[in-house]
Amino acid sequence: MEGPVPIQDAMAGDTQPSNTIKLLHLLFLSTSWGMQVWVTFVAGFVMSRHLPRHTFGSIQRELFPYYFHISSTCAFLNLTLFAMSHPSERLGEEHTTQIIVFLVCIAASVLNTQWFGQVTSDIVAELHLVERSQGLGQEVGLAASEPRRQLRASNPSYRQLARRFALFHALSSLCNLCCIVCNGLSLYHLAARLSAL
Repeated sequence: MEGPVPIQDAMAGDTQPSNTIKLLHLLFLSTSWGMQVWVTFVAGFVMSRHLPRHTFGSIQRELFPYYFHISSTCAFLNLTLFAMSHPSERLGEEHTTQIIVFLVCIAASVLNTQWFGQVTSDIVAELHLVERSQGLGQEVGLAASEPRRQLRASNPSYRQLARRFALFHALSSLCNLCCIVCNGLSLYHLAARLSAL
């Protein structure tokens, strides 16, 4: 005959998230991370090398708002599900670190969604207008760099726009990489708790 369940075991069982919560958490985290890796390291490079520059820019301007909003939503839902499953009075150092990682991911995603990504897209649209007026924009891959370099040298307003684009694109890329790292750390946190595949 079995004795009563120890209090520690009963308490551990009470704090375990349901399989549905675990599934949702894994689904949002893996969706976000997979999308970020694909967009950052595969789709962007392939399109930039095989599409006319303005076509590539137009596709990015249409896709990036969805990309940034999905990333922000997944980051927020991951934090929410994790926080719901780990009451604050029982948080250990590792869980607190995980919540900080989710908060950083949300902050970087929201910055991209609301500011850096939008400003970058607006500047690209302005650059494309100037380039079209000079008959540029249909170059593919590395062939696009030399005509733009010459335009920067001869047109001060275009040069200033190009500098602003470089700044905001760098900030947007930094936020994006920050999200990839945060989601990678979160996946590592989950993988470290798997007893089997």
